[in-house]
Amino acid sequence: MICPFVVLSLLVFGVTTTPLAPSQSSSLSIPIQKHVNVTGGHNLVNAGHSRARSFRDRTVSKHNSSTKRQEVPVVNEAITYIAEIAVGADNQTFHLLVDTGSSNTWVGANASYTYVPSSSSVWTDDIVIVDYGSGYFFGYEYYDTVTLSNDLVIKNQSIGVADFQQGFTSMDGVLGIGPVDLTDGTILGALAPVTTVPTVSDNLFNQGVISTEVIGVSFVPTTGAANEPEGELIFGDVGGSSRYTGQITYTPRETDYWGITQSISYGGTEIMASAIGVVDTGTTLNYMPTDTFNSYINTTGGIYDEVTGLYEITEEQYNALDDLIFTIGGTDFPLTPNAQIWPRDLNENIGGEAGKIYLAAVATEPVENLNFINGYVFLERYFSIFDNSNSRVGFAVTPYTNATTN
Repeated sequence: MICPFVVLSLLVFGVTTTPLAPSQSSSLSIPIQKHVNVTGGHNLVNAGHSRARSFRDRTVSKHNSSTKRQEVPVVNEAITYIAEIAVGADNQTFHLLVDTGSSNTWVGANASYTYVPSSSSVWTDDIVIVDYGSGYFFGYEYYDTVTLSNDLVIKNQSIGVADFQQGFTSMDGVLGIGPVDLTDGTILGALAPVTTVPTVSDNLFNQGVISTEVIGVSFVPTTGAANEPEGELIFGDVGGSSRYTGQITYTPRETDYWGITQSISYGGTEIMASAIGVVDTGTTLNYMPTDTFNSYINTTGGIYDEVTGLYEITEEQYNALDDLIFTIGGTDFPLTPNAQIWPRDLNENIGGEAGKIYLAAVATEPVENLNFINGYVFLERYFSIFDNSNSRVGFAVTPYTNATTN
């Protein structure tokens, strides 16, 4: 079950050169809590493959079909982050998966804790359908007040209320923080066609709650301890956050998703030329093009493990690992040897053996504009910024970039 939040904290960061309206702040934040699932290794790998296929399917359907639903699996991942939000005038509490790979926000996955309309609720009579590959939900659209914290209150936010869902067992729904383009085709209007609907970040900005439409995401490496540190979502200007150090490197957003261009090098050799892929909080592992992955595995000496679906290396091979370098926007973002392996404290969560060392990367078949996925394994080492105002994605070093917790 999802561990409840003890407290919803508020941190205010940064300054702006332009005075803000009284209701507007440079940045506001909420904690997000890590949830570690028990899943077979093949479930973990296959969920990522399904997610990659769904990203590809959307790219194809954009050109070949008028239906462009977001087909993004979010279940069976080993590590997810959950945000606690309140909905309606009565402040009903829900625990939602934080997902940059989708953009609709919805509740009602937990049948024992259903959404009850309040005085702030408006039923639109429209249907919401979002496919997530290995899971989906069907329901009805409401406009309602969504409260992320005392100072992050959104009026008239479009939310889906599930009438039926499949595949969501450890959460109450999804907090979609992807680009608004991903809502296209998810609302079936009763009276008129609906294209896109404003996301939570769209409305926070449009309603003057934040000064710029930016979301900062801070994950932390898994330790397996009971007192895991919380992650954080920052809305607005991230310029003063203590969650990162040094400069932020920005790169233009590519595709309907949070897509970026990057190259990958290992051992001083470029193993993936500059290509477009996706940065995704809903994917646990890193996914590389098949030829890139094969070069990486051949060099590291990894051996395929039938039980987990990952590649195992020995202690000697681990000690010999070089940095795996992701070059983004002209800046190198290395994954240290420790950052390249699955957290050993969580081996049994994926069907592995205690003490063994598994590489936390797998292969994916590349297509145009989707050659790789930088998942949680990458994002736990670097602070990420999703900037809707300037259509760009940013990364910065954190205190955990060189951590040895795995």
